Amino acid sequence: MSSKPTIAIVDYGMGNLRSVAKALEKVGAHVIVTDSPAKIRSAQGVVLPGVGAFGEASRRLRSTGLDKAIHDVLKQKKPFLGICLGLQLLFERSAENPKDKGLGYWKGSVKRFKLLAKSKLKVPHMGWNTLRLSRKQRAGGRKNLLQGISEKSYFYFVHSYYPVPKNRTIIASETDYGGTFCSSASEENVFACQFHPEKSGAPGQRLLRNFVKEVSLC
Repeated sequence: MSSKPTIAIVDYGMGNLRSVAKALEKVGAHVIVTDSPAKIRSAQGVVLPGVGAFGEASRRLRSTGLDKAIHDVLKQKKPFLGICLGLQLLFERSAENPKDKGLGYWKGSVKRFKLLAKSKLKVPHMGWNTLRLSRKQRAGGRKNLLQGISEKSYFYFVHSYYPVPKNRTIIASETDYGGTFCSSASEENVFACQFHPEKSGAPGQRLLRNFVKEVSLC
C-alpha cells in the first residue's frame, strides 16, 4: 500500500494530462489519470486540468457524469486543484461559448481579453508573467497553495479568456496583461489557477508540493 497521497486527475479528453501527472509524481503524489466518477470520488485529492474550448469541455463533463463526481468532491471538501481551463470551468459561464454552462461552483463569468488596437500585446496571452498576491494569500496559512512563492516569481500562461468572480474575496492573485485579471482563485479546499504550474519551473513545483502536502494532511 503506497504511503503517498492518491490524487486523481480528471480525464475528459482535453489537455496534456501526462505533464500534470509527472509534475505531481515528482513532488510526492500517487497519481491516477481517470475518467471514472467512482475513482474520482474515492481519491484523496482531485485535479481538474484542461486546454481547449469551454463549451466542448463542459459538454464532455456532463455527458460522462464527471460533472456530478466533481460536485461531490467539492461538497466533501477534499483538496481540489483547477488548472487553466479547469479554473474557468468552475464558474457559471464563458463568453467563449455562452450557451454552455460551467460547473457553477463560483458565481461569475469568463471573459475574453480586449486589448487596444495600438497595444503591442497579443491574444492569446502566452508566456511568462508574475502574480500580485491578495492580502489573504500574503497572510499565509496551511491551505495557502501560494505559500513560499514570491510575487517576483514567473509562471507560464497560455489563454485568451480569464474569469471575473462576482465575489472578489476568492481572488488569490491577479496578473497584469493590458489590464489586471484574476490569475488564481481560492476558497476553503479549492484552489484554481489560470497559469500552468506544471510548466512553471521551481515556483510551479512549490505550488504543487503545497497541494500534495495539503492532500496528505486531509
